[in-house]
Amino acid sequence: MPESLQNPEGGLARMKDSGAQSPTDAELLRLIAQQDEKAMASLYDRYARIVYSVALRVLRDPHEAEDVMQEVLMQVWRGASSFIVGRGSFGGWLAVVGRNRAIDVLRRRHPSDPVDEVALPSSLDLANEAERSAMMEKLRAIMQNLPQEQQKSLELAFFEGMTHSEIAEKTGDPLGTVKTRIRLALISLRKALQA
Repeated sequence: MPESLQNPEGGLARMKDSGAQSPTDAELLRLIAQQDEKAMASLYDRYARIVYSVALRVLRDPHEAEDVMQEVLMQVWRGASSFIVGRGSFGGWLAVVGRNRAIDVLRRRHPSDPVDEVALPSSLDLANEAERSAMMEKLRAIMQNLPQEQQKSLELAFFEGMTHSEIAEKTGDPLGTVKTRIRLALISLRKALQA
């Protein structure tokens, strides 16, 4: 058993005993780097739904989305010290890593199977729970305020895993226009999230 769990004076137990608010992401990452399982459980509770929701949006398969979520969180457990605090939002980083992993899974599927036919309906609806997350709600609100062209380009790139060239081909817009729309949308999202 890790020392942080054996010793109530260390790690997350000490933070809770001191009457502090819930630990910051940076504090959790520092403790996870020391193999503190309680800190990992707290981080899991905080971000698992977000990663799952992003993966589910890309894959449309609950089992594969859950596998991606577990992979991403295991990456945090194995390399918590690799995230540089202050360089950006940890939740945002996890969402991007989850999205990228989901796109990798999507691309590994049998190439002759159309993506729409691979998705299986599920009685599980964990995505609705994930939507309750404050971050996801804020992102949705921001996305709705973007111009329609930026919104569509961003959704095709981030949720369907299309490249800029594929988006340009699908929409009939010039490649430079697609790149500009995505860049402007990301700048708007970043500004709104930092506000």
